[in-house]
Amino acid sequence: MAVGTQEKNASSKPLQELDAAVVRFAGDSGDGMQLAGTQFTDTSAIFGNDVATLPDYPAEIRAPAGTVAGVSGFQINFAAKTIHTPGDEVDALIAMNPAAFKAHISDVRSGGIVVVNDSEFEKVNLRKAGYAEGYNPLDDEKFTTRYKVVRVPITRLNEEALAETGMGSKDIGRCKNMFALGIVFWLYDRPLTVTEDYLNDYFGKVKKKPQIAEANIKALRSGYYFGETAELFPAHWRVPKAQVQSGKYRKITGNEAAAMGLVAAGELSGKQIVYCSYPITPASDILHALATYRNYGVKTFQAEDEIAAVCAAIGASFAGQLGVTGTSGPGVALKTEAIGLAIMTELPMVIVNVQRGGPSTGLPTKTEQSDLFQAVLGRNGDAPLVVIAPQSPADCFDAAIEASRIAMQHMIPVMILSDGYIANGAEPWRIPSADSLERFEIKNAADPDNFEVYGRNEKLARPWAIPGTPGMEHRLGGLEKQHLTGNVSYDPENHQFMTEMRRNKVAKVADSIPPLEPHGEASGDLLLLSWGGTYGSVITAVDRARAKGHKVGAAHLRHLCPMPTNLGDVIKRFKKVLIPELNAGQLRMIIRGKFLVDAKGLNKVQGKPFLIEELDQAIELMLNDQWPADREYLMPSNHKVTVPG
Repeated sequence: MAVGTQEKNASSKPLQELDAAVVRFAGDSGDGMQLAGTQFTDTSAIFGNDVATLPDYPAEIRAPAGTVAGVSGFQINFAAKTIHTPGDEVDALIAMNPAAFKAHISDVRSGGIVVVNDSEFEKVNLRKAGYAEGYNPLDDEKFTTRYKVVRVPITRLNEEALAETGMGSKDIGRCKNMFALGIVFWLYDRPLTVTEDYLNDYFGKVKKKPQIAEANIKALRSGYYFGETAELFPAHWRVPKAQVQSGKYRKITGNEAAAMGLVAAGELSGKQIVYCSYPITPASDILHALATYRNYGVKTFQAEDEIAAVCAAIGASFAGQLGVTGTSGPGVALKTEAIGLAIMTELPMVIVNVQRGGPSTGLPTKTEQSDLFQAVLGRNGDAPLVVIAPQSPADCFDAAIEASRIAMQHMIPVMILSDGYIANGAEPWRIPSADSLERFEIKNAADPDNFEVYGRNEKLARPWAIPGTPGMEHRLGGLEKQHLTGNVSYDPENHQFMTEMRRNKVAKVADSIPPLEPHGEASGDLLLLSWGGTYGSVITAVDRARAKGHKVGAAHLRHLCPMPTNLGDVIKRFKKVLIPELNAGQLRMIIRGKFLVDAKGLNKVQGKPFLIEELDQAIELMLNDQWPADREYLMPSNHKVTVPG
């Protein structure tokens, strides 16, 4: 948190300028931390800051109140410069109870501000959080000397502020997140109007509960004025507007962007999007978002299970529209046989896999990149499909359009590998003009005199023959197809031919993939090869290394199957290769096998994205020849990589 100029404001307290700041709201899952964080994000985005967020909430629907397992958090990094991550260390933590303090205090930087809801630090809640009898961390010098701990009785002050509203104690208690948000708005010199407009609109107009809107606004202002008048804060801060490309922006999450990209793909292709899904965290919001776009011809279908969802999507594609299905890793496992059917019948389909921690039910609300093998290899038989991975929330829009285009032009299933961090995280998105989006109108087969169900064009795609078209009667199914006719075939040589044809069709997609362009150095001592949501941390770490004079570059893969045709050449330009992944080394194994390069891995499976610091230290290990000779990979422990010496 870099301090710039200093001035006085109306409260007579110093107002200091910062390049960036990281704030985290934390409390019980019922404390409204996601709402508070979202409102702070919206305000900062409208103000003109670059923003990046990291929501974090429990997987259990009713996690025990007051326990660490029930803590919900929301982190935002807002800056006067371009940023790519939600930040490493936290500058200001708002802890609404002892469990939130315990869960998040270790992430606060030394000297950082910790605003605690002192009303909740009583015996019962301390016990629920797992503290020893008679111990209060707010009295421990280990914390009070390392951090600027500010004790505010938020619960009591909120009750006093709303005592005359006539509301019950339960409803009043629900407003304390706004009191806390008001304090943070004052702390970082944010205006209240964006949140006040939201509260009036949502509670006053949509929910028809103006009294609730008024109470929340009163709590918000009370928190703001408390920060302004109390002597607890020696100063407050302002993060100026960022210098960004001119245009119209909005805040967007990855799931929202994916939904909009699918809608755009339908418009650009002249096809109807039929989204078939079964609810699953963290992919459900795509279904929720697409359900609101019926005016664009989008159809949504909530199936009774994952198998029904993917089979319905196949049916939509068989009928001549684009079938799309969305899920997370466990759902993909259930869809696997049907995905093989789509590969066998060579029908276009988009599968959105929003990865989460595994295996099995795993960590439903935490992020991971552990489904790469599942996407590239995870079906019975030789059954390849196209796999692409967005790099950020906003990039999900372009990824959805590209996946849809490839699926329909090549008559092939395409999997989008998003992840929980990308799906739930938010960033500013420069809204493109409709004219800037390239149309790719898809035409159905129209020549019955020369129709061959498994005939091929230059892309090796078979014709999209719509059922009911005279002269194009054909049968499809899961049994092997005879070349051209589509009849069931058990001929050994035909099976070999069709297996190779399906593989070559996927490889043919590489012809339309742009060459890989490294970030930073085009050649040098070290290449960081990455994919998916690790993009921001990797790019930032490479920029830091180059600022130190190191010849380091980054190559970020959007296309995982097939890969860019020049990837091997890019790898050869560097002496060493490091592959950071949020898994145990899946891309590393593929790269080592495909290119016979001694790539090392930095692998993290903690349900959290990489810290930039972790990559900084791994880069130093590689450049200084300090990587342990007997290790292909390292896994950060307690978010740190220990550098020898």
